[in-house]
Amino acid sequence: MVFQVPGHILNLGKRMKISGINASPKGKESKTLELVESVLRGSESMGADTEYLDLYQYTIQYCTACGTCYAKGECTLFDDFPALLEKMLDADGIVLGSPNYINSVSAPMKAMFDRMADAIHCQMFRKKFGCSVCTAGGSSEDAVVAYMNDVLETLGATVVGGVGVAIGRDPSKMEPAKAEAYELGKKLVKSMRWATYVRLSTWPSTHKYGYLVVSNFCKACLASISPHCRRSSRDSLGILGWA
Repeated sequence: MVFQVPGHILNLGKRMKISGINASPKGKESKTLELVESVLRGSESMGADTEYLDLYQYTIQYCTACGTCYAKGECTLFDDFPALLEKMLDADGIVLGSPNYINSVSAPMKAMFDRMADAIHCQMFRKKFGCSVCTAGGSSEDAVVAYMNDVLETLGATVVGGVGVAIGRDPSKMEPAKAEAYELGKKLVKSMRWATYVRLSTWPSTHKYGYLVVSNFCKACLASISPHCRRSSRDSLGILGWA
C-alpha cells in the first residue's frame, strides 16, 4: 500500500537536518560520493539542511572490546569518533555510503560501526530516519546496502530505502542510480515529516509536543537507566507507535 503525504505536511515543523557519511577513499573522484550527494540534494529540495562527512578525514581507532562504554558511558580511545558521533546524534536523518569492499563496507565504516556498541545498547538513533547507498565494480552492491541499513535499524533508526549500483562493466548505470538516489533523499524527508505529523496529531493536547514522559526506564535494555546512559537525556520520551 502506498500512502500519499498531504501537501501541508511537507512543510511541517522545524527544518530537518540530514548527515551524509561517505566511506570511500577516493575523495572528489568517488562514485559513492556522487550517490551520497544526490541523496543530500534530494533532501535539500524538500527544505532540509544537509551536512556531508568524509569518513576518511576522521581518525577512528579500532574497538578494543574493553566494555568501558557499557560500564561508564565513556570510551578509553582518544580520536575523532566522539565528534563524529555527536554530528550523527545532532541529525534527524542519516545517509550511509560505502563502496563494496569484498561484499562489505570499507574499513573506516566498519571501524565506526564497531565503536557504536553503546549507541546500539541505548538505541540512540530512535526517532531518526536513514538510508544507504553503495557502488560496486561487479556485484553485491545490494547486499552492502542491506548491511548498512541493518546497522541503522540496529541503532534504532527507521530505514526508508537504499540505492546500489554496479558500474564496472557498464558505467552508464551511474546516472540512473544518481536519479534514484535523488528521489531517495526526497523520500527520506517526506518520511520524517510524516512521522512528525502522525506523532503530533495522534496524541491528546495535554501531552506537550505529542510526547509521553517515561521516567527512569530504558526501553532498549528493559532496565533502569544508569546515570551514564546518554539516552536518558535524549530519548527518555516514548512515542506511541514509534517506541
